[in-house]
Amino acid sequence: MLDVRPIGIEDYAERCSKPLSALHDKLWVETYSKTRNPQMMVGALEGQFLKMLVGLTGARRILEIGMFTGYSTLALAESLPKGGTIVACEIDPVSADIAKRYFNESVHKDKIEVKVGAAAEILRRVWGPFDLCLIDADKENYGAYYDACLELTRTRGLIVIDSVLRDGGVLDPQDDCAKSLDALNKRIRNDPRVENVLLPVRDGIMLVRKL
Repeated sequence: MLDVRPIGIEDYAERCSKPLSALHDKLWVETYSKTRNPQMMVGALEGQFLKMLVGLTGARRILEIGMFTGYSTLALAESLPKGGTIVACEIDPVSADIAKRYFNESVHKDKIEVKVGAAAEILRRVWGPFDLCLIDADKENYGAYYDACLELTRTRGLIVIDSVLRDGGVLDPQDDCAKSLDALNKRIRNDPRVENVLLPVRDGIMLVRKL
């Protein structure tokens, strides 16, 4: 199949999309200046995409596994209606502290509940149903997170799984991370409980709708 995405096209797409808040710009700068792996943060294009998904699905209750410094969390919160909530999980307390500072500056702060710790432990203590789940954490455990989210998501709810292409490594998986992502992508494709589409936005976004 012909690759129709020339270099620079994603930057063009970002420039032609509505921008996120000024608070996002401020958070972007701090994340890149104070964290060791700032590339883990979703970009502005994906942030706007996530925000739109909330509006399109009418989500009121969201679970986020791996919030990092909170860029995606803020995008999701901006589109939540009054009374909507996000349960945002993060294992790194330093990243969580950055996120919480920015949440406190946001008019949407009351929509966000932060849980710091290992996702596997937190998932045992949260209750569904959720309208939308976002998975963007340690890739080797994506399979377990997918299984948990499938249980926690309501019927016709949406599961969004970020970074499922491993910089193209899933085409010929060599390391354990690429192999686990490739296995999960194929498992979801064949899962009769869902319908799905994998979008080549940034490092791959898998959309999974529970039947």
